Amino acid sequence: MAQTGFTLVSFGYYQSGIKVADIRFEDGEVWHRSTGWDEGGAAEGLFAQLIEGEAAYELPLLILAQKLLEWERIDWESEQVVFLENGGHYQRHLSIEGTGPAGQKQAWIWAAREAAQPIDLIICENEVIAFVLTGRGDSVVLAKTGWENLTPLTMWQDPLLSEVNYGVHHLGRHDVEMRDGIRLATEVWLPAGLAEGQRVPTIFMRTPYGRMDGIFRRLPFVARGYALVVQDTRGREDSEGEWIPLVHERNDGDDSLNWIASQEWSDGSIGMLGGSYVGYVQWAAAASGNPHLKAVFSYVTVGTPYVDIPRKGGTILGGLSWIFMMAEKRRNVEALSREDWREVIKVRPIKEIPQKVLGKEIPFWTKWMEHPDGDDFWAMSDWKRHADQVKVPAFLVSGWYDDNGMGTSESWEVVSRNVPEHARLILGPWYHKANTTREIHHVPFGNNAIRYDLDVTQLRWFDRYLKGVENGVDQEPRVEYYMVGENEWKTSQTWPPVETTLTNLYLSSRGNANTSGGDGTLTLSIPGEQAVDTYSYDPLDAAPYLLDLSENENSVPENYRDVEKRSDVLVYTSEPLEEEVVIAGEISAVIYASSSARDTDWLVRLCDVDEEGNSIRLSDGIICARYRHSFTEPELLVPGQIECYEIRMTKIANVFQRGHRIRVSVTSGAENFSFPNPNTGNDLATETETVIASQRVYHDSQYPSHIKLPLLRSGGSKESSGGN
Repeated sequence: MAQTGFTLVSFGYYQSGIKVADIRFEDGEVWHRSTGWDEGGAAEGLFAQLIEGEAAYELPLLILAQKLLEWERIDWESEQVVFLENGGHYQRHLSIEGTGPAGQKQAWIWAAREAAQPIDLIICENEVIAFVLTGRGDSVVLAKTGWENLTPLTMWQDPLLSEVNYGVHHLGRHDVEMRDGIRLATEVWLPAGLAEGQRVPTIFMRTPYGRMDGIFRRLPFVARGYALVVQDTRGREDSEGEWIPLVHERNDGDDSLNWIASQEWSDGSIGMLGGSYVGYVQWAAAASGNPHLKAVFSYVTVGTPYVDIPRKGGTILGGLSWIFMMAEKRRNVEALSREDWREVIKVRPIKEIPQKVLGKEIPFWTKWMEHPDGDDFWAMSDWKRHADQVKVPAFLVSGWYDDNGMGTSESWEVVSRNVPEHARLILGPWYHKANTTREIHHVPFGNNAIRYDLDVTQLRWFDRYLKGVENGVDQEPRVEYYMVGENEWKTSQTWPPVETTLTNLYLSSRGNANTSGGDGTLTLSIPGEQAVDTYSYDPLDAAPYLLDLSENENSVPENYRDVEKRSDVLVYTSEPLEEEVVIAGEISAVIYASSSARDTDWLVRLCDVDEEGNSIRLSDGIICARYRHSFTEPELLVPGQIECYEIRMTKIANVFQRGHRIRVSVTSGAENFSFPNPNTGNDLATETETVIASQRVYHDSQYPSHIKLPLLRSGGSKESSGGN
């Protein structure tokens, strides 16, 4: 057994492979000192006690210090799963072999389960030797002194990685002038100790969330020989101009890249990094064709307006939590959390929600609402209009439940066509906060759902394309994706995998031609004559989309079992499967339907139904009927006329297990996700009246409604062998 008490334990605190602090746990207290890495000096000074409430570190050091004694009383070597008395659940995960203070040892990573942001433990001979926390592009390892070689820190020992040869020199703020005279606040850090005249490549980030936010996560690039430039986007924080999301990012990105390349410390090679909106600005800049942009590493990127946000499928998305958070020049995270979201999203007209709820106008929301159709205003946000200019080596990371996942699909389609030999993709079982959890809304994934290699991989990508290091990152499998249901990583040279075959599953009635009501089945063959399925859609009582607006995650794998019992949801379910059915790729649906209204919405959802009847969302897509032919030239419905709707859905790789059932549902409501269509045909943003619509969905030989599933012939491509 391990020790039953301690007086002093020493650790190193590592941020993306660089030791940034010395940490001591002493009788439940925490003492710390900086190593001086960010100023280029050696570790100096005395240890200071860490006081509760100080936010100096991502890891909750005080909590870890207090729990260490409890953890080291556990007989980890005899267990595979450990439940702690005060809460906490760990599973034995990965073995690591290496040298410790007393020679060659074997340690185990224990994966934390049922945690919003898990902190994994590394145990060797019942001793906790390290803690590991991963993020969307960074990692933290707290390792006991002498035990570093039994942690993921060994990945940073790759001799081809840029070495930590520099300190960090903060050059300060620069107000960079754009072509229209607007100045953008831009912060610059350089490697300390550069030789006179020495020039370096640059990591560049443009953000609406504050250029100094979480900057410690990016400073390791500087210690490894990169300049770091972080800029407030137009109208945000200390930058001038009006904040209109997406609109100015192509030109501003182009101008900023040119400014960086003109600096005396720049070698002219620039890579862009970041996620979400900070991912979108990379693609907007790439669409300018700027020659200085040599690489991008794009996490969970926002897409173009009518494919992703804010007008997915022509609807008005209901992501008010983000809108409220960004209402002022500086992000207000507290605005996300409200107990009255249910009432807020019902305020009409939609255009006036900020005034009626917050008592003030949100100018960019007003501007969005003033442009109901895909006009020139929205065109300024559509970087894909210039897709032929995007020829930059690109590494994309997203997840099946990323609410901006369509943005990654769009970007991948472009780079895999334009520069296929310089494009890579990782798709995990993640929501927008990629690589941060193993469970999403009580849906569990494998311990390998969290990867320890993303920040190592992004450094390798930039080393390859900004420094010319032949490290092989461009020779590895182009695509890695996580197979839900099997909980394994797969590799492929394409996305979707070349082994897939798009297969139509047709909606069908279970009974004869006189049966209706939507209790239907799915078939591989086109049905014969069948009765139409009908339901009434009331915008004032729309079917819900299951999410928590305060969480600001809008595409989670919830259980729709109860929603599917509603009378306004048509359900089509296969028989229990006699063998596994494996899918991997992009999904879409073709629905033939009519409505009594002049306009309405259609939503198609794919679920995996287990033996107990739980119906877990895998994919869905939505379209506003008036935009069925064009987002730029809307066309209202002729009541009762049958129309064909092609609906793009979200991507997934999933194993439908033997005994499970495949389910497709059709409805017209997605409350919480998008504002319910009022069915009147009037302006969605200003309408205050609603009409109940009689909806009809057809599925026969003339109108074969179906969903297109990417079936894997071989049951999946080979397993990935690294980085998990």
